[in-house]
Amino acid sequence: MTGPIRILQVVTHMNRGGLETMLMNYYRCIDRDKVQFDFLVHRAERADYDDEIESLGGSIYRLHRLIPWSSTYKHALNLFFDAHPEYRIVHVHQDCLSSVILKAAEQHGVPVRIAHSHNSSQDKNLRYFIKILYKQSIPQYATDLLACGEQAGEWMFGGAPFQILNNAIDAAAYRYDAAHSRAMRQELSLPENAFVLGHVGRFSNSKNHSYLVDIFAEFHKIEPNSYLLLVGDGALRKKIEAKVKALALEHWVIFLGLRKDIPELLQAMDVFAFPSLYEGLPLTLVEAQAAGLPCVISENIPVDCDMTDLINRVSLDDPPEVWTERIFAVKAKPRKDTFAEIVAAGFDIAENARWLAEFYMQKWEGK
Repeated sequence: MTGPIRILQVVTHMNRGGLETMLMNYYRCIDRDKVQFDFLVHRAERADYDDEIESLGGSIYRLHRLIPWSSTYKHALNLFFDAHPEYRIVHVHQDCLSSVILKAAEQHGVPVRIAHSHNSSQDKNLRYFIKILYKQSIPQYATDLLACGEQAGEWMFGGAPFQILNNAIDAAAYRYDAAHSRAMRQELSLPENAFVLGHVGRFSNSKNHSYLVDIFAEFHKIEPNSYLLLVGDGALRKKIEAKVKALALEHWVIFLGLRKDIPELLQAMDVFAFPSLYEGLPLTLVEAQAAGLPCVISENIPVDCDMTDLINRVSLDDPPEVWTERIFAVKAKPRKDTFAEIVAAGFDIAENARWLAEFYMQKWEGK
């Protein structure tokens, strides 16, 4: 064939979440003369990364929401594969429901069907048992299994063999710089001597923002000149905003929404807090460590993310007072340059992007 091989990445949307940012990290760095990404998304509206995807040469196709039992959805999915027989590699990031796309791809003769696990559990809501049912058939329809970490792969694939693809970043872009830190604090109108606790993540149940606000409320009693930066958006944001207001903390808790400047925002923080209920391998913790930030995190988060000595784990069974004590214990630590440690741990994007390009090329030639 002439030109690069084209890989169909199947996602919900391409807004600024961890999965989506990880994909863009690879897309920017991969050799696009050899490998090009296209995207099948499940939202009609344009997303944050769509303009950049198109500027890099990628195509974006749209279906409506993935409802696994919907005959209308399955018909639309079949029509898509009928219209696009050129895709010989489909890389699916649809969590437990990936089996729906993988099955359709198999039925349409797609020879390489990759399932990618980005999480190590699911919210225990009404859809939980439906998702678990669909999860069980992923290894049946996938030819290759990838995961962001050991726990994510073990949980999603039920003992089937898988490979790790690191949630890699451009580590150099996150190196701490005191001048950049001061500039970002000024931009955010933060007092020069204030203590800044930070968090980056979608407002969803798994991120546990409500407990994070409880932790900050306790910390703020002891350290009144303190602020909490919340970066991200999501379905639970209004609920958290209401809680912050009820606690009379709206002046000290700053909701920054979706941002493009995560490396700069991390510069402005003193400690990174991450009390998640569960994770795969959170990209934001890779970024925070690359920025030299002390991190106080939940014991529920996989140990795969401990690539420096900046990680401090606390149980979610402990009250906010214990989390506050741990934050105080690490807040005076000087920031350090962790670039070499991130590279040594295998989380710099350059080498990972080369590996992924070679993986795709071998699968294309082999199939």
